Amino acid sequence: MNSPVVQLKNITKRFGDVVANNNVSLSVNSGEILSILGENGSGKTTLMNMIAGIYRPDEGEILINGQNVEIHSPKDAYKYKIGMVHQHYKLVNVFTAAENIILGQEGKQVLDMSAVKAEISKISDAYGFKINLDQKIYDMSVSEKQTVEIIKVLFKGVDILILDEPTAVLTPQETKALFDVLRNMRKAGKSIIIITHKLNEVMEISDRVSVLRKGEYIDTVKTSETTIQQLTEMMVGQKIDLDIERSMPVNSRDLLKVEGLTCYNKEGLKALDNVTFTAKSGEFLGIAGIAGCGVHELFECIDGICKYTGGKIAFLNDEFEEIDLTNKSTREIKKLGVNISFVPEDRLGMGLVGLMGMTDNVMLRTYKKGKGQIVQRKEPRRLADKIKQRLEVKTPSIEYPVSRLSGGNVQKVLVGREISSNPDVLMVAYPVRGLDINSSYAIYNKLNEQKSRGAAVISIIEDLDVLLALSDRILVLNNGKVAGILNARTTTKEEIGYLMTAEVK
Repeated sequence: MNSPVVQLKNITKRFGDVVANNNVSLSVNSGEILSILGENGSGKTTLMNMIAGIYRPDEGEILINGQNVEIHSPKDAYKYKIGMVHQHYKLVNVFTAAENIILGQEGKQVLDMSAVKAEISKISDAYGFKINLDQKIYDMSVSEKQTVEIIKVLFKGVDILILDEPTAVLTPQETKALFDVLRNMRKAGKSIIIITHKLNEVMEISDRVSVLRKGEYIDTVKTSETTIQQLTEMMVGQKIDLDIERSMPVNSRDLLKVEGLTCYNKEGLKALDNVTFTAKSGEFLGIAGIAGCGVHELFECIDGICKYTGGKIAFLNDEFEEIDLTNKSTREIKKLGVNISFVPEDRLGMGLVGLMGMTDNVMLRTYKKGKGQIVQRKEPRRLADKIKQRLEVKTPSIEYPVSRLSGGNVQKVLVGREISSNPDVLMVAYPVRGLDINSSYAIYNKLNEQKSRGAAVISIIEDLDVLLALSDRILVLNNGKVAGILNARTTTKEEIGYLMTAEVK
């Protein structure tokens, strides 16, 4: 058995009255891949940030290769050959890959870039990275930027690599390529710690799994000796059903028609290029696409937020009459009797007002129903309380500022508000991004309820396993164009991933 390279003993970290980690002890062995699992707020990233020198523990010890050490900064962490790649990359967009990799390195003021590139290429070749060292960061895909971040850390000579949610926005093909690299690194004796919430990937890549719950250490198990169900129960402390129910559409008909939609983003670049599709009643239409695929603009065009230069949007009422929604504003769409709800990706920036409580945020959608200049709070308060009970929103009161709630509870408030009006069309961007399992399944159930009552549910979901499990059809967007519309019951992750990234003519 390999010896521990990192040992955490009785680590406690507090932020004011909040205990992020409480008496946590675990170890990482040389030449292994260890996954750290836990719900939102369980203390995973905080714990790893202490190894990486971003935070310091209030109590407890950190041992590197058996020696008690104090890590006061990321520079100290590098001294002990520890590096961390965060969820949000820290790269300079106008620099090349090579320039970003050497940024901050100690040495001569004038560098021999040919020699530097040769050294970087050795690292790339050793582990199987594919990278263009002369490419600017702003021209790179998400996975290429991640590659730069990992090589940047390896270039500093680390033996212990921490990755925070490394596959969050990667396609299946990009995830497979990353895992191949990580296996090569493990073979070379590197120790890798992965913070992730994707249980299928934990089972595929890890040697062992350590589970945290509410800031406390629960257990560490060998991946080969556990199951997804067992890991889930360890995370949440109770047995939960992991099956996502997908009913067949009943009495489904065309409800929303989008034809030749073309629009430009704020930078003047074409965001949508001749997009055509139909959303049906009682159907879950999933959308697959990488960052910048055009889904943000698509949802805003349909909801009346964004104006477009070409194409048309129409809604078919119960009499099968087409109601023209082309370039109508959100208010004009409502006046036409069409009820469209939109849950944006930016929960607090665009969806809710953080300083307001649930009641006032509900009123943002319903205040026009009041008479005269007096706004009625009785009905919004009743509805806010109903959302709190139905979705089990954890808040001190419905008047408590939503910005102080956890991400999962904020999402429940937003989804609850939007579905409360029984929409004809419900659009949801990344409904469970960053949410724990319990919160995620609560959201999935609410989306399925809307489908069952006859709404057209349209949602982009980054986890393709979930997208396949929930959807009836999948619309693949690639660089603002429709790359394909697939039957979710017969397609594969690989086919979706290919269409997401292949060149579309």
